[in-house]
Amino acid sequence: MKRLFAPLFLLLLGAQSPDGLLFEAPVVVASFPHDPTAFTEGLFYEKGSLFESTGLEGQSVIRESRLADGKVLREATIDSQYFGEGIVAWKGRIISLTWQHGLGFFWDRKSFKQTGSFRYSGEGWGLTHDGRDIIMSDGTPALRFLDPATLKEKRRLNVTADGHAVPRLNELEYVKGEILANVWLTDRIARIDPATGHVKGWIDLTALARASGRVGSDNVANGIAYDAAKDRLFVTGKNWPLVYQIIVPAMTASAP
Repeated sequence: MKRLFAPLFLLLLGAQSPDGLLFEAPVVVASFPHDPTAFTEGLFYEKGSLFESTGLEGQSVIRESRLADGKVLREATIDSQYFGEGIVAWKGRIISLTWQHGLGFFWDRKSFKQTGSFRYSGEGWGLTHDGRDIIMSDGTPALRFLDPATLKEKRRLNVTADGHAVPRLNELEYVKGEILANVWLTDRIARIDPATGHVKGWIDLTALARASGRVGSDNVANGIAYDAAKDRLFVTGKNWPLVYQIIVPAMTASAP
């Protein structure tokens, strides 16, 4: 872990996006190693480890890595015909998506063995859960709420910012009553009200993307994980060499 105090990462107070919503950079309090070859699609935290899914046909895996030093502890390969997408943990198993095949997989949480599959319509992008439902993104402005027992769709939530639809919702994380969503091809995270679908504000990761030394337009911010026990929020990006622990002051101020 590396502590960061550079002015580059300080909060941009009072900034607003063109839609009039709060647009703030986070405060970075620490960083951790991350595999720079990982084309990150999904991320979550559990008991000192980051669980990650990566994309690209022939390179897609799910893995568990130790947060402190980035060491890969376990890894399972997704069949080479599939482009891996988001993941979420639910009751002893990991659920993963694929991009354009309409096919998801179940994995045993301990052994990382594939235990089954399920089907869905459209594309698969990101996954999280709110303790009741699995929440899925598909690259559109709509989030799907799925029954955790059957993975059948229960309802959809349209996401808007100042009345305008927000497309390309990608990796997801449920944090303190909000759905955080990376937006593909940007370095923004949308803070979504799960009751209304309205974007409450934006988290600006532009400075972190620059610090990552990215070389391609695909190497955007993607990957959000939350340690609820210690109230720690982590972000990374596709092929970024670091995972950052951040504080979002607006979320801290609005937390119950």
